[in-house]
Amino acid sequence: MTNAKRALRFVALMGVVNLFADFTYEGGRGVAGAFLGHLGANGAVVGIVAGAGELAGYAIRLLSGFIADRTGLYWIDMWVGYVINLLCVPALALAGSWPAAAGLLIGERIGRGVRKPMTAALLSHAARTLGGGRVFGFNEALDQIGATLGPIAVAVAIAHGGFRVGFGMLIVPALLTLGALSLATIAGKQIVPDRMDDGGPIVKHWPTFRRYATGGALVAAGYVDFALIAFHFSRDGVMPVPAISIAFAVAMAVGAISAPVLGRLFDRFGRPIIVLALALTAAATPLVFLGRGALAEAGVALWGVGSAVQDALLLALIAGLLAQKRRATAFGLYDLVFGVAWFAGSAIAGVLVDRSIAGLVIFSMLLQLCAIPFFAWPSGRDRTPACA
Repeated sequence: MTNAKRALRFVALMGVVNLFADFTYEGGRGVAGAFLGHLGANGAVVGIVAGAGELAGYAIRLLSGFIADRTGLYWIDMWVGYVINLLCVPALALAGSWPAAAGLLIGERIGRGVRKPMTAALLSHAARTLGGGRVFGFNEALDQIGATLGPIAVAVAIAHGGFRVGFGMLIVPALLTLGALSLATIAGKQIVPDRMDDGGPIVKHWPTFRRYATGGALVAAGYVDFALIAFHFSRDGVMPVPAISIAFAVAMAVGAISAPVLGRLFDRFGRPIIVLALALTAAATPLVFLGRGALAEAGVALWGVGSAVQDALLLALIAGLLAQKRRATAFGLYDLVFGVAWFAGSAIAGVLVDRSIAGLVIFSMLLQLCAIPFFAWPSGRDRTPACA
């Protein structure tokens, strides 16, 4: 089997793994904010829980990536992460208070954080043969297919049996994920990166890496977590809970369609595609929080494009700056910056959703638009954009 076919087979199997994984945790995530509100949490609590989960999940990526690069135990770390990530979600069926639910939601993010740098590092090595935009775009597309089907299944289950049934049924795709991961582990043995050495940089050009990380941080801080969107839709009567889950499925479907398209365009045209996509997704927040009916649904669709930008385009961009070794460590470093910004932004957005919807809209749009110069600036020289 040629290197290209071997890499393609591995990427396809990892796509199946992440399809079932996203079915599980995105199925739960679509109604997490409404569930916390159902258990008595307010907007500030929802924002802090969402932000804390992302912070914990992103912060642990630096440690897990470093350990994987140091030991070479990429697959063991991935298995630990997937098990924690997936089993916390159906366990929400047993949560009887918002603190218990919050603990499980944060645990799910931590599990995802443990395995994410390894997934990105392994896919980036396959991308050396197939192309970064193609690999990350294809993987994100299968992610989003699962993330589309999961919320639809949960919406049906909640409509017939409530939150407990909705969360409990997600044990099935969780177990299917682990079965597919067994096949991917076998196929990916020859894809594993070299273990970390003690010398040499992990990033080819630090000024550009810092600039992209700063832009990514602004995107993260300004991108409103769907838990807050779901909380707003439920609290303000924009739509009932099953419809919220369907809306989240629509967002994921849009992400599934846009990720491979944006990925291939990125491989061909480069950073201008990121600039265009960010300008488009900045419009999501005013539509979601100020609109109703078709306008709110359009905002949710644009929010889905934003998820594709983060998980496909930004990762492909960062991958091009990394040295061949210690990639999990470098991805973990980028993710730490991203996660700290996400937590800060979510905490502020949670307070604003209780106090001023207009303030939340301005806050979100301003940060996302300020991120654009950090990606539009020429790569040849490290200069500070005007929004710095």
